[in-house]
Amino acid sequence: MTGHYDPNLYIGCKAYNGVETSYGYIPTKAVGFAFCVLFGLSMIAHIVQLCWKRVWWCSVFAIGCAAELLGWAGRLWSAECPYNSTAFMIQIATLIIAPVFFTAGIYILLARYIQIFGKETSFLAPKLYLWIFCTCDIISLVIQAAGGGIASSESDDPHGNPDPGTHTMVAGIVFQLVSISVFVYCTIDFFLRIKRLGQLKAFTQGPLLLLTGAMVLSVLCIYVRSIYRTIELAQGWTGYLITHESYFIGLDGVMMIIAVAVFNVCHPGWLLPARAESALSQDRKSSNSDVEMVRPAA
Repeated sequence: MTGHYDPNLYIGCKAYNGVETSYGYIPTKAVGFAFCVLFGLSMIAHIVQLCWKRVWWCSVFAIGCAAELLGWAGRLWSAECPYNSTAFMIQIATLIIAPVFFTAGIYILLARYIQIFGKETSFLAPKLYLWIFCTCDIISLVIQAAGGGIASSESDDPHGNPDPGTHTMVAGIVFQLVSISVFVYCTIDFFLRIKRLGQLKAFTQGPLLLLTGAMVLSVLCIYVRSIYRTIELAQGWTGYLITHESYFIGLDGVMMIIAVAVFNVCHPGWLLPARAESALSQDRKSSNSDVEMVRPAA
């Protein structure tokens, strides 16, 4: 965020005209268009899937895709005119908010696991996962928004110092990273309890294996993205990472499309059983088959 530029001064601008942009580069039009298409397709697929299977909490994935779509549309707009401050602020705001909806879906998914397999599989009640971790995400967003507002107002002033606002944004992302880490600990605790209860095999084959794999992949992508954004902002608005688009494409855009599209392929509506008994039925069938295979012939 190197300064404020009145978009009215650059109406119809198509290329760099010698004035430094807020990005430190000109966003690539083809990349912006590609991510708009990818997030748009994932959003449409999630809407169809949630209406088809009536798993309404999966709407958070569609909402997150919509936020990502709007953010990349802002970057596509910036490719036409990299000095448009409105487009710049749109992409900052929406691309910071979007991952919160993806993590909310993952929190709900773990809560559904606990509801299915019983309260003894967790030290927290299922509803608390959503309340605690979504509250943490909201707090993180508020901190980041406050920091962004401070940095933006200071950058508009020729003698302003955006560093305090930037540091505040970093604090918000770090807070989010910590809350995700605590959630990962809770997830590991869940599977350890499942193992002690002798139900782990239900997660090592069949639908739950796919769904749990999707959850792990999504969390990993969000984790990578959060670490990247922390380092990026810690370097400041003129730092190396923030002024090189390839890092943003690979460590934000690619990570986020994987994090949400994986649930198009492994959708909870298809793979999540209604009860623990149905999840374990395949385990019992497998065990019975094993017995039949080793039983001596009459």
